[in-house]
Amino acid sequence: MKKFVIITDSCSDLTKDMREKYDISYVPMHLLYDGEDHIADLDWGGKDPTEYYAIMRGGKRITTAQVTAEDYRTAFENAIKDGFDVLSISCSSALSASVSASYAVRDELLQKYPDAKIVCIDSLTSCMALGMLCMTAAELRAAGKTLEEVAAWVEEHKLEAHQEATPEKLNYLKQAGRVSAASAFFGGLLNIKPIIISDAKGRNLAVEKVKGRQTSIARLAERMQADIRDVDYQKIYVVHADCEDGAAALKKEIVARMPELEKDIQTGWIGPIIGASVGPGTVAVYFFGNKVTDGAE
Repeated sequence: MKKFVIITDSCSDLTKDMREKYDISYVPMHLLYDGEDHIADLDWGGKDPTEYYAIMRGGKRITTAQVTAEDYRTAFENAIKDGFDVLSISCSSALSASVSASYAVRDELLQKYPDAKIVCIDSLTSCMALGMLCMTAAELRAAGKTLEEVAAWVEEHKLEAHQEATPEKLNYLKQAGRVSAASAFFGGLLNIKPIIISDAKGRNLAVEKVKGRQTSIARLAERMQADIRDVDYQKIYVVHADCEDGAAALKKEIVARMPELEKDIQTGWIGPIIGASVGPGTVAVYFFGNKVTDGAE
């Protein structure tokens, strides 16, 4: 059986330790600020991620750009030349055009290397939900599953990867076009905090609006309790955008409702791509649960 590599992108939020443990690589997205192009580095360029979020707290707007076709071409072709097939799992097509670039490069390279296999998947999610799909794919690969079997599993189960998040402020979502200027303004006045999910179409949507930070954090735990499933591939991540106290509060709320999960909860950072949209102070939980449905427009 021919071996295959697993390639994702900067939206996966997989740390260096995770990528090494699971033998996963990624192609970079890009960040634009100060009039310059920066790589969306999952290792934060060797710096503390607080420096990244300090840029945003200082008032600078950071925008994001997709993976380039050239980066996909280099990653895929290098793998093929090394004797591997390719499984590429990308950020939701509703959030980034990266997956479309992967399709184009796949079609191009299969003409050049007709004996190769390249499978590209639209994960319909982002952040640690994408990361969890990649890690589970790697576990299946290690268990001896073929490229086709692993790809089929990801396609079948990708809508089980849940995101439940709440931001501290709405101005970053306003800048990213996720909420209107009026919603951001009045939300700030009234201390309204949205609950943001990834829906079945791969969109990040506000599906609830609650009043107050602690209430929104408690609501994330309640929603998780309603949807989480007892599956052998379960993974749970509580992550934050430079807000360790918020992450600690969320973990406490989850454990209060489901104490049996305490040892399974891992914590970490929201990476540079999603962080650029939701902003510092955001907290989120990711887990496998009932399949997500379409959210309201």
